[in-house]
Amino acid sequence: MINFQEIASRLEQQRQEFPGLANKVYFNFGGQGTLPRSALEAIIDAHKFLQQQGPFSLRVNSWIQQKVALLRQDLAQEFNVDPDTMTLTENVTIGCNIVLWGINWQEGDRILMTDCEHPGVIAIVQEVARRFGVKVDICPILDTLNQGNPTAVIENALTPNTRLVILSHLLWNTGQVLPLGEIVKVCHGYRDHPIPILVDAAQSAGSLPLDLTSLGVDFYAFTGHKWFCGPAGVGGVYIRPESFHLLNPTFIGWRGIDIDDQGQPIAWKNDGRKFEVASSAYPQYEGLRAALAVHKNWNCTQNRYQQICQLSEYLWQGLSEIEGIQCLKNSPPEAGLVSFQVQANLSHEQLVKQLENEGFLLRKLYHPDCIRACIHYFTLPAEVEQLIAALKGLL
Repeated sequence: MINFQEIASRLEQQRQEFPGLANKVYFNFGGQGTLPRSALEAIIDAHKFLQQQGPFSLRVNSWIQQKVALLRQDLAQEFNVDPDTMTLTENVTIGCNIVLWGINWQEGDRILMTDCEHPGVIAIVQEVARRFGVKVDICPILDTLNQGNPTAVIENALTPNTRLVILSHLLWNTGQVLPLGEIVKVCHGYRDHPIPILVDAAQSAGSLPLDLTSLGVDFYAFTGHKWFCGPAGVGGVYIRPESFHLLNPTFIGWRGIDIDDQGQPIAWKNDGRKFEVASSAYPQYEGLRAALAVHKNWNCTQNRYQQICQLSEYLWQGLSEIEGIQCLKNSPPEAGLVSFQVQANLSHEQLVKQLENEGFLLRKLYHPDCIRACIHYFTLPAEVEQLIAALKGLL
């Protein structure tokens, strides 16, 4: 039996770090996390420092190099990879663009992606296909939510011309966690040519415990502003060392090149910096570092994940007992996304609007048509109970 009273007691002090949790019941971490107080202060302090020292000075430039390196190290620790494998970006979509436009596509190549990918990624793939004569195959992962084997579905869809597989580790719409390690083995072991995998990690980074070195995944694009609760505008993409040679830069700038004493570019950087372009919002980097520290100081990734699952199951169970509500999963969630459908006179969009008017922030999704609630490790059991009571009152 889970002691939710003990969970709430342990979380009381941690929640004080998140002013965005006040005056609302927040279930939208899959869209954007609430920024910790220390992260906001770190951003402000960084801006002040830059202005006091001169935004472009020797001291400031040295400070920026140091802070960028520290963020790369902090993120590498989160994923258990070498810092040199990390490319710093603005968000998941930029990371996916780096990979998809960095491959030397040939007419007749094929891309395999699931039917649960985000529209932003789908749009990139469609344009790649149009420009280079690449074919796109879609595999029915949605059908495996409650039965079936997603690894087998992907394996059966591979062809000798498949050049890249694209999937999400944690599906943003249904909350299904794909067995990434199994899928990587199947794709890397396909016949006589390993097929690389690009992972959209928008929902998995910061919520699932991750060891990308052990998983062997080729490309893992993530953001800091969702489950890490960092500021918008900072993310990254992990590039497996063995897959580094598969990509060439599309957008190019001084951060990705070596320069001689005459100020001329002479070579690419030989690590993840190769795909970085130019100046970024460096104070935001400090905000993400502070947010990562808040989570790490509270508990380890595995324990945070276990608490997410416990609280998600609590919500799933409560929703399953409400007449007129059907959870998409017929078993407890394996992560913090709980998607459900409501059979009522209200549309999902109308219901989400009414809930927000009452202080409950959720999201309506279109494919499949459902409502998504996102549970973080610092969500209170009482908040789950309040949402259940609010839904009962509206139906």
